[in-house]
Amino acid sequence: MAATDIKAYLAAHESKPLLRFITCGSVDDGKSTMIGRLLHDSKRLFDDQLAALEADSRRHGTQGEQIDFALLVDGLSAEREQGITIDVAYRFFDTDRAKFIVADCPGHEQYTRNMATGASTARLAVVLVDARKGVLTQTRRHSWICHLMGIDHVVLAVNKMDLVDYSREVFESIVSDYRGLAAELGIEQVSCIPLSALAGDNVLERSAQTPWYDGPVLMQALEQAAEVGKRNEGGAFRLPVQWVCRPDQSFRGFAGQLLGGSVTVGDEVVVVPSGKRSRVVSLHVGNEQVRTARSGQPVVLALEDEVDVSRGDVLVAASDPLEVADQFGAHLLWMDEQPLLPHRSYRIRLGTTECGGQISEIKYQIDVNNQDHIAARQLELNAVARVDLDLDRNVAFAPYDKSRELGSFVLIDRQTNATVGAGVIDFALRRAQNVHWQTLEVDKAARSRIKAQQPRCVWLTGLSGSGKSTIANEVERKLLARGHHTYLLDGDNVRHGLNRDLGFTEADRVENIRRVGEVARLMTDAGLIVLVSFISPFRAERRAVRERFDQGEFVEVFVDTPLEVCEERDVKGLYAKARAGKIPNFTGISSPYEEPENAELVLKTVGRSAEDLADEVLSVLGLYS
Repeated sequence: MAATDIKAYLAAHESKPLLRFITCGSVDDGKSTMIGRLLHDSKRLFDDQLAALEADSRRHGTQGEQIDFALLVDGLSAEREQGITIDVAYRFFDTDRAKFIVADCPGHEQYTRNMATGASTARLAVVLVDARKGVLTQTRRHSWICHLMGIDHVVLAVNKMDLVDYSREVFESIVSDYRGLAAELGIEQVSCIPLSALAGDNVLERSAQTPWYDGPVLMQALEQAAEVGKRNEGGAFRLPVQWVCRPDQSFRGFAGQLLGGSVTVGDEVVVVPSGKRSRVVSLHVGNEQVRTARSGQPVVLALEDEVDVSRGDVLVAASDPLEVADQFGAHLLWMDEQPLLPHRSYRIRLGTTECGGQISEIKYQIDVNNQDHIAARQLELNAVARVDLDLDRNVAFAPYDKSRELGSFVLIDRQTNATVGAGVIDFALRRAQNVHWQTLEVDKAARSRIKAQQPRCVWLTGLSGSGKSTIANEVERKLLARGHHTYLLDGDNVRHGLNRDLGFTEADRVENIRRVGEVARLMTDAGLIVLVSFISPFRAERRAVRERFDQGEFVEVFVDTPLEVCEERDVKGLYAKARAGKIPNFTGISSPYEEPENAELVLKTVGRSAEDLADEVLSVLGLYS
């Protein structure tokens, strides 16, 4: 083939519209088989792939001597052993009219988070329903998640029609049920196709078994959706900065993928969230310098002025800037075995931005089977809820229904780095715009100078009965004798007032520490040396409190006393009651204590006096003499 022919072929391939879609539905509805049939019948398998499929079908297949098309995408050994889909499997294929990336999503409820991952990048969902079973609970769950993830076009594939003798009545009954569900969810476009993935009916070619059906076959429906999506591309210029490109001192560019619209050399742009303005002086797409770049292209863009731009900022059209906020109303899918607790600190990734944040409130959990609202104080695995999201700084955003890339986020556990939640932004909370920091003339430095001391927060953590309060009391006594200004926050005392509304569940313990941490920060801002004596059993909450203080202000002291010694010291008999099951969620017995990993001081208390231990704390503070 001549070079010109190759170039023309590649250009034609590049100009084809691309459709990302998912297959979803209940267990054993035939999702993997349908994708395998699409790939096989569209002649998009290489000879070695076809030979491997035939060999795998003989070893692992469920169709006797016939090809088991599901094995094309069910590649994990556990999937083949059980005959199910566990992880999301992606496949690329194309036709003369369009290109496709399909995500085969698992049907089991326990893998709902995997299905949501696939749906997050799709524009269309093929929802499969077994003609023998009709619309099931998992069909409803997956359809609701598709709607949550912004998919407004569903192809309802009523599969296994061969097992109901291609009955028109069965098909129309299922279509009626699903259209009612789609209307409840607000899914705007539903196309319904009767098919048999195993036999190939109405997948690529119209079937003689369904003469009563005159709509498009599955491949035609997908090609039409791809072409409609191509026509709908547009919007205002948006470029989330992924990387600052500085090959030498003469060039400074900003790399990213255009999310919408186009940009031309000379256009005025705004850097969000800073609000700085400049003009585009050059554009590169790959190694080629261009005058105009369009939506979907990866570009390196240089500006006329030396403005501060870094990863996470967004370059936008000056005529259509983005909003910024730090508090949002959102929908969240929880994806971790450990429950979500409000006010626990997480890393939040939104587009190319990464910052700290927390779920400040669970408004309600949503029953995905019937969309009922349920009161909830924590979220378990696969739960979906309407929540308030609170970030530690302003970020550029767009509601999810306007921009998937700028309106979606993930929560990352600070300890494990695991992605534990995924959500979509509905709107910015109004209080985010109405509440601002008030500039004050008297600051922490001035308050510290008049007290002639460096403000600190000394956080004593350990089991109940470890000696925290005794040591903290002795430290304060010694500090006061030296003329220092102090305050002691004790766990039991605070629960008589500020935190009297909290119990001892894991969620309440998180809120307990959050409140005390804020009080301690305010007292440190007042120039005081604050002593905090709290069990504070969870590392995540102690870390979140530490991050609220300036460098060097927070001193974590682990009062390390063995559990059996704490029980011997227990004059109130709390440990005995906990072991008898009379006190639930008791730290060290029925609720965990997570020892500090990097405390500034570890106090081994056995055989030592409170006075000696207090002197060790003063030494760490640089106040012992």
